[in-house]
Amino acid sequence: MNHDGAVSPAVAGKTPIGWVGTGVMGRSMVGHLLSAGFPVTLTTRTRSKAADLLDQGARWADSPKQVAEKAEIVFAIVGYPDDVRDVFLNSESGVLAGLRPGGVLVDMTTSEPSLAIEIHDAAKNLGVHALDAPVSGGDRGAKEGTLSIMIGGDDDVVQRVMPCFECFGKTIVHQGGAGAGQHTKMVNQTLIATGMIGVCEALVYASRAGLDLPTVLKSVSSGAAGSWSLSNLAPRMIEQDFEPGFYVEHFVKDMGIALAEAKRMKLSLPGLALAEQLYLSLMAKGGERAGTQALVRAVADMSGMDWT
Repeated sequence: MNHDGAVSPAVAGKTPIGWVGTGVMGRSMVGHLLSAGFPVTLTTRTRSKAADLLDQGARWADSPKQVAEKAEIVFAIVGYPDDVRDVFLNSESGVLAGLRPGGVLVDMTTSEPSLAIEIHDAAKNLGVHALDAPVSGGDRGAKEGTLSIMIGGDDDVVQRVMPCFECFGKTIVHQGGAGAGQHTKMVNQTLIATGMIGVCEALVYASRAGLDLPTVLKSVSSGAAGSWSLSNLAPRMIEQDFEPGFYVEHFVKDMGIALAEAKRMKLSLPGLALAEQLYLSLMAKGGERAGTQALVRAVADMSGMDWT
């Protein structure tokens, strides 16, 4: 820290990092920080899920507060807005209860823009800095260190954390003030939601028409119809690989946030609303812990097709 309490730009090997949440995304992201030489103290709901990271040199703490007590910059990537609120704002065990003045907290969960602003303001009152920095790119982006990071907060704080962001992100964009990162992620999720319907409907059509699906992808993936979902998730759909890069239940959460924000802003987003309904139908049949590519099963089912 500087003499005025401000946090200097993160330096590998020196700046102590805290981390909360080592799920599908967080585990790989922490791994990149450790590989870069950052000392990391972490906690997660199930300690066994962090075993490999502890073997790599990460230190364990029993609560977000204890993580914050040992760190200058604390990241979290958890499940739902309620989890975010508890991790950062819990008066007894939360990050803000343990982080020293001048420290930085970074929420990388996809969460509510209003909550990001609330956390930013609460942090400011304690002399702490806060960023909202949700990510896109799924499990593969996290493993490969190529995530897109959408950041809301003050520019000088973004620059302080940038060496950490660069460990696991390729496209790193400061979108504006507190909450701007979360709003940008809602734009991202809206694009994905309606695009996924198109990918699923196209594969169902191709299957019913008797086409060879991998051969079809060779023709359509590189043209005007191309998209990240088509290139990365359509092959998983064809292979019936529904392991989660991103859980259906988390995507439904994201769409709910986006639709609530749209309602607040008096926006009509019928494509997003339809996608939410289709994913809810998938959840109703037990698909909440599948990857988002499992939507193809719900779309196929509407035409009496068994995707298996």
